[in-house]
Amino acid sequence: MGRTGRSAGYPALYTQEERRRRDESVWTLVQGVLAPVQFVIFLVSLALVLRYLATGEGLWTASLSVVVKTLALYAIMITGAIWEKVVFGRYLFAPAFFWEDVFSILVLALHSVYLVCFHQGLLAPGALMALALAAYATYLVNAGQFLWKLRLARLSAPAVSSRTGGLSVAGRAP
Repeated sequence: MGRTGRSAGYPALYTQEERRRRDESVWTLVQGVLAPVQFVIFLVSLALVLRYLATGEGLWTASLSVVVKTLALYAIMITGAIWEKVVFGRYLFAPAFFWEDVFSILVLALHSVYLVCFHQGLLAPGALMALALAAYATYLVNAGQFLWKLRLARLSAPAVSSRTGGLSVAGRAP
């Protein structure tokens, strides 16, 4: 079958063998759980950061929420790299997810810079929260990339899989 899809000319993200490995991997489920958990953490943290920027109150809570969001990001990135190794045979930059991985590195870098600046006290509170917002903006773009890949995976998937009942996860989450 190769990488050609059956639906509307969309290229398949997975070969049959890659799809089988994806569907059988526990890491697919881990990614499917971590992605929405991370998104909820993001929404709570975003609200806390915006509250601080609007009122000047809750700096510690907002800062801590960004740390928690960053730890969740690390967890999803590490497990996502393992998922990519299981499915595609490499930890990052598999052709099907190359650009998503490139942008994920930027997201990870911005979150990591936040951690360093927070820990070392390198930025004033307002600048630190602005850095958090920049990291969050890149996270949203990256999440959009993965949602698009989820859609492409569904459009290029075989009609119905008897093993999964037609339900599957596209793969790595941001």
